[in-house]
Amino acid sequence: MELTDEERRILSDDAQSARAMALRVVADTGRLMGAERLVPIVHAHVDACVYFADAGVLFAERLVELGGQVAVPSSLNVGSLDLVRQGLVRTDGHARDMSRRLMDAYLALGCASSWTCAPYQAGYRPGLGEQVAWAESNAICFANSVLGARTNRYGDFFDICAALAGRAPMCGLHVTENRRARVLVDLTGLPPALIAEESFYPVLGTWLGREVGSDVAALQGIPADVSEDRLKALCAAAASTGDVALIHVIGVTPEAPDRAAAFAGAAPEAVLSPTVADLRAVRDGMGGVAGQGIDCIALGSPHFSRDECLALARLSEGRRFSVPVYVCTRLEVYRDLGPVRAALEAAGVEFVLGTCVVVAPVLRSREGTLMTNSGKFAHYALSTTGHRSAFGSLADCVASAETGRIAREDGPWLG
Repeated sequence: MELTDEERRILSDDAQSARAMALRVVADTGRLMGAERLVPIVHAHVDACVYFADAGVLFAERLVELGGQVAVPSSLNVGSLDLVRQGLVRTDGHARDMSRRLMDAYLALGCASSWTCAPYQAGYRPGLGEQVAWAESNAICFANSVLGARTNRYGDFFDICAALAGRAPMCGLHVTENRRARVLVDLTGLPPALIAEESFYPVLGTWLGREVGSDVAALQGIPADVSEDRLKALCAAAASTGDVALIHVIGVTPEAPDRAAAFAGAAPEAVLSPTVADLRAVRDGMGGVAGQGIDCIALGSPHFSRDECLALARLSEGRRFSVPVYVCTRLEVYRDLGPVRAALEAAGVEFVLGTCVVVAPVLRSREGTLMTNSGKFAHYALSTTGHRSAFGSLADCVASAETGRIAREDGPWLG
């Protein structure tokens, strides 16, 4: 790998030992990835702040001991503790102490206390063509697909090293050639009523991740005025069920104003045209049948936005939930809801702030059925919480929470 004079100076500067160690990790990883050089980044998003084992805490604290400070603005993914209700996360003793130490270490390294898996909705929005190093799969896909920033799928520990080094390997999706679409997904034959349905986007993302793996796909037939929250749901599901890091939504993605731009003038290597039946089968496979009992509702993977909280409030008006409804979101959204927050809590909503039910022991039981409108929650629920998943739209989730049994409106899913 060819290093610049500045990079060689960092590696030899004893006064910057934390940054030197971080740069060694980035450079060695880059060599393994086949990169010939590093590229400066303008932002990092760090996912390594959830406590899984003591080693992660000791690594972060070692960087602090060595004088580490992030070289670029860096946001933090969810932590392991709720930011307001100490007793919400059902852990104590050593695990709670280590969780707090880990969070404190990342703040000491200069990271922003964002504590969200949707940093792009918390003001961290790199621009078109800007090079970043983001971890957290949904955020990576969103950054590439919706913002037009450039990042590979980075993981824990590498993320903070990239933040300290201010560099990432110049390979993969940092390189223009690797960003062109290879697979065309033609959605123009689907009913407009289905594409207008909120639950269509996590289902489409789930199907897409399974079908394309790590290939770059271009979607044709999504309305240009599609909401950011629906794109968020699409990216999260695709990045969870597959190795998806970039989706060109033609007419929406900054790099894909039209089909020719998405494919850089080349022909698609494959064309996929899912039918209503194909997507309905995916939806049904995400769990749950009408009338089945449920133990809880989990919303907010990725973190619920203010608009999503307001939509939940409209649907919940006049209702009282018979099962817990967990809404994972960031602290700033919670504080900004005003009287809406009180109305939701009166209906039975429990806000989970700065963390998430799949990474922290929040649920009241170790097994059961968890209903959600999130493709990401549906994918991870069983392995992380012991709960079987049941999937439905936000309206379905609200109706089900009232009765404690799945109520699902098929509507446009019938074709």
